[in-house]
Amino acid sequence: MTENFRVMYAGLAQDIEQSNAIKQLAVKLKAPESKVAAFFENKPLFAPCEKEKALKQAKLLASVGIKSKLQPITNNTPAVSSSDTTNQRDERIFNALDYITSSLIRIEEKLDDLEQRLPATTQQPDPDEGDEWQTDDLLLDEELTTPIKKRSNMLLYSLIAMVVVLLVVLGLSFAFPDLFSFMDN
Repeated sequence: MTENFRVMYAGLAQDIEQSNAIKQLAVKLKAPESKVAAFFENKPLFAPCEKEKALKQAKLLASVGIKSKLQPITNNTPAVSSSDTTNQRDERIFNALDYITSSLIRIEEKLDDLEQRLPATTQQPDPDEGDEWQTDDLLLDEELTTPIKKRSNMLLYSLIAMVVVLLVVLGLSFAFPDLFSFMDN
């Protein structure tokens, strides 16, 4: 037997209209407005969960001006019948969707924190730079279609020949030192 809590509707904060609260909550939860509107008729919006998680859900509701209360729910495991298995399956699906929703809420909170930490004067890319990139891309296509000009290999061959001649002269000077003795005088 575990004790879970469900967040239930308790009222609206001052100066908050129900239609605005429904729209804001639907956007935050990324849920249909009809499901959020059903919450105002005391139908559950979130699955039963631990107290800590339920408090986070209540905090989310309070951020859009909705007062809520925690309703304790104790889970007993009675004998399983066919209708109970479909109820359990539906409950597991609802719990999974609730987990995904709460994870998205945590991610959104972290992103908000990161945005607040960033300096207010961040550099925005100029739209002109994007245009230059597009024109560069078009020029690149044109350059790829132009034929490659053949260069003369004459310079390369002359350098290779000069290196070979110098290596031959060096080899001969080591092999026959007397041959190049006239240079010593």
